[in-house]
Amino acid sequence: MAASASAALVFLSQESGAGAGGVVGLRAPAPVTVDSFFFSCELSGHTSSFTFKVEEEDDAEHVLALTMLYLTEGAKDECNEVEIVAQNHDHQEIAVPVANLKLSCQPILSLDDFQLQPPVTFRLKSGSGPVRITSWHQIVTVSNDAFEEEEGGEEAKEAELCPILPAKKQRGRS
Repeated sequence: MAASASAALVFLSQESGAGAGGVVGLRAPAPVTVDSFFFSCELSGHTSSFTFKVEEEDDAEHVLALTMLYLTEGAKDECNEVEIVAQNHDHQEIAVPVANLKLSCQPILSLDDFQLQPPVTFRLKSGSGPVRITSWHQIVTVSNDAFEEEEGGEEAKEAELCPILPAKKQRGRS
């Protein structure tokens, strides 16, 4: 869950002063919400692939954090190779094997929140499964509406302030 918290961090923006380099003002970050939903799918001889997608119009950031792959009831003692098809940093589709499960020697694999950006396809490349994949679907949303209202309020407050008037001249004392 620490990885999800770091994905949702929003840092304060600071404006430096022209004089001594001090901080003139701080702007509060826009409200951020992080929702997590349990996600699971099963790959077998009947269903050898599954694609996890999100709506493209959605402005939220989606992360699929894989937690575990394991063989379920009815699995044979054979190699079950699972691969993930996703996009790399250049937006090219790549296939990467992530697990080779066998009932007699490695029936379960913990991935410790291995994070992927949807769309992601899981494939049972070899074996008949069934292999269960568990993960968390994390949705990070930044609420710009509340942030814009807050900025508008600050501008209105600044406009209401009285201008600085010059000091009154005092008559000299003798």
